[in-house]
Amino acid sequence: MTSIDVTTETDDPGPGGYAAARLRLLDREAPAGPPRRAALARLTDHWLAGLYEAAAPPPGTALVAVGGYGRAELSPRSDLDLLLLHDGGADARAVAALADRIWYPVWDLGIALDHSVRTTTEARGTAADDLKAQLGLLDARTVAGDPALATALRSTVLADWRNQATRRLPELAALCQERAERSGELQYLLEPDLKEARGGLRDAQALRAVAASWLADAPRAGLDDARRRLLDARDALHLATGRATDRLALQDQDAVAAGLGLLDADTLLREVYEAARTIAYASDVTWREVGRVLKARAARPPRLRSLLAGRSGGRGGTPPAERTPLAEGVVEMDGEAVLALAARPERDPVLPLRAAAAAAQAGLPLSPHAVRRLAATAPPLPVPWPAEAREALVTLLGAGDSTVPVWEALEAEGVISRLLPDWERVRCRPQRNPVHTFTVDRHLVETAVRAAALTRRVHRPDLLLVAALLHDIGKGWPGDHSVAGETITRDVAARIGFDRADTAVLATVVRHHLLLVETATRRDLDDPATVRAVAAAVGGQSALELLHALTEADALATGPAAWSTWRASLVADLVKRVAGVLAGEEPPDPEAAAPSAEQERLAVEALRTGEPVLALHTAHEPAPDPGEPEPVGVELLVAVPERPGVLPAVAGVLALHRLTVRAADLRAVTLPRALGDGPVLVLDWRVAAEYGSLPEAHRLRADLVRALDGSLDVPARLAERDAAYPRRRGAAAPPPRVTVAAAGSRLATVLEVRAQDAPGLLHRIGRALEGAEVRVRSAHVSTLGANAVDTLYVTRPDGSLLGSEEAAGLAKTLEEALR
Repeated sequence: MTSIDVTTETDDPGPGGYAAARLRLLDREAPAGPPRRAALARLTDHWLAGLYEAAAPPPGTALVAVGGYGRAELSPRSDLDLLLLHDGGADARAVAALADRIWYPVWDLGIALDHSVRTTTEARGTAADDLKAQLGLLDARTVAGDPALATALRSTVLADWRNQATRRLPELAALCQERAERSGELQYLLEPDLKEARGGLRDAQALRAVAASWLADAPRAGLDDARRRLLDARDALHLATGRATDRLALQDQDAVAAGLGLLDADTLLREVYEAARTIAYASDVTWREVGRVLKARAARPPRLRSLLAGRSGGRGGTPPAERTPLAEGVVEMDGEAVLALAARPERDPVLPLRAAAAAAQAGLPLSPHAVRRLAATAPPLPVPWPAEAREALVTLLGAGDSTVPVWEALEAEGVISRLLPDWERVRCRPQRNPVHTFTVDRHLVETAVRAAALTRRVHRPDLLLVAALLHDIGKGWPGDHSVAGETITRDVAARIGFDRADTAVLATVVRHHLLLVETATRRDLDDPATVRAVAAAVGGQSALELLHALTEADALATGPAAWSTWRASLVADLVKRVAGVLAGEEPPDPEAAAPSAEQERLAVEALRTGEPVLALHTAHEPAPDPGEPEPVGVELLVAVPERPGVLPAVAGVLALHRLTVRAADLRAVTLPRALGDGPVLVLDWRVAAEYGSLPEAHRLRADLVRALDGSLDVPARLAERDAAYPRRRGAAAPPPRVTVAAAGSRLATVLEVRAQDAPGLLHRIGRALEGAEVRVRSAHVSTLGANAVDTLYVTRPDGSLLGSEEAAGLAKTLEEALR
């Protein structure tokens, strides 16, 4: 540690001398990390002591640092927690004058100050009423004045803390829980609060307080290092932003990473997540131990304990804890899964997985002492794994929600990375798509948890659970994670003992785990080429069945925006069609399909009136369980005599009425001469109300008539609405991208538009395509978060496909129009 001679650098006790010395110190005069925080605390001590002495303090007073400053852990923009302590014998006006002589210079420098003036009795009373104040006083340290005052106060508060632990610790646990619910899990947040989020600095301090109570103690392995890394990140954040902030915002992460000498922002987040995970796991273990101790104390009051003291048995005269067998070498004791007395982990390579599976199946936490012993002594599994080990892994993954804490216990001691070496590449890896709730590794475990609820839907639940665990394993490697994941899955599946046929199925499922949802939401399911392409990729009914379940589990584990009844219905429809092709059926030709009775009725009415005709219906799909069908959106049918500009007009009117378009199918219907004369364009839309209820059909029709005859300027109206509700400024969205998809469709050329989601996007796309004189056959809209992926099936006006150069030129034109 480099020491700073603060006595020579701050001889001037005024703000100017301290400010200059502080600036020199923060300008890399002291090494970053604990040395700089301690040096800054010493520098501040010296300055405040000078202010205290210059004020001619009355006897019986002391200036005391509490909280983080009391621990000598000052970050560059930390506030100062100060207590002016007095024994009650000094004149009140003299004490108040002394406080002013100290507080005002601090404020003059713009340093945040948490201050109070109290006697020892008052400070102790405040601690009794205010848990946060009591926690701060546990770290009380004399800066200037009578050291005996601060020492006596700290000793008294610490004694009170220990005496009141049975009441205070549940309060502290509730405070930590409330903070976690408010601020979230630090290890999963893209913009985490380093202090308040679960696994942050507040939780680290709570663990120190629990240890000070002598009631329980946290696992020490890695805890101090984790806390130091979070403090270092906060220091770099303060220096990068020049502000007293604990939130690691996206725009600051590159600068913070550079300040810490890290490669990039992702490396920074992984370090922060690792630290948070260590603290969060230690918190789980510690609070579980606190609960067990408090429960034991409540069950055995002091008098009963004294009566039991004379009996033989466990330590201190208490009878030994009851042990209930769970599996070979594993028992339940005191609400945890622990190793049996006869267990020999050094001779049993399967025991780590067997113990984990037994704990998860019983809904019990796995004892950290047991995990530590297993990690240190159990020999590696042979390759390929024996059947018992593979079955134990499947049992662990299939236990549902109780899988997560057991898996975290194994990860905390490095067991998972030894069992599955590729796991280390995805461990704590951030996912910068805001749709994702978790890091890559936790997402994989969460997907297995979700898949466990779907195992009754598949013939091979073991393959489903392992595929769920591995489906994103390729995200630790460069390139397409599905392609990399297929290779890794083949290796892992062989390692853990699956035969060649099962390995091939697992590899196929991982390779195509996004195929169903992307095809269902972005492609025309009525196009036979779409269904045949999926059938060719999947290869068989077994893989299709597994993919269907994995698609749902993956989406549910991703986040609330990734799955809906609407998406589920589209995927189910695709699976049904693909299953038919795999069974040897031919997909129906959409060109040969006759219009429905309602489409024909609307088309006749449109020809008769020469104006648009609309119908609104709630669309339903059969419920997955017995019961009423579930609504999946609203179907809007529009029939209008064929003319230019229909698509942008309808899309624009829907945007004006705040209707979100999910899919659009357009077809020209030629009616029998007896019913009318001339082609009619029939548009079948699936829409949802962005806010509130759906507008009435007659209002939609009136606006559509005006949009088609030119009396309603849709672009101007949309621009007015956007101007009236300006969006908040944030990170600049990437530019739109339009590509020609190699869909192999014989019906149309397929364009894929990726852009920032915004009201009227489909209207702008329709206008651009109308200008290019192409016909839109169908449109399929998919939105995740702020990103829209719109797939358009287009043809020439005569219905023929575009040539390759023509399609590429159209994609470029559309891309430019959307900029």
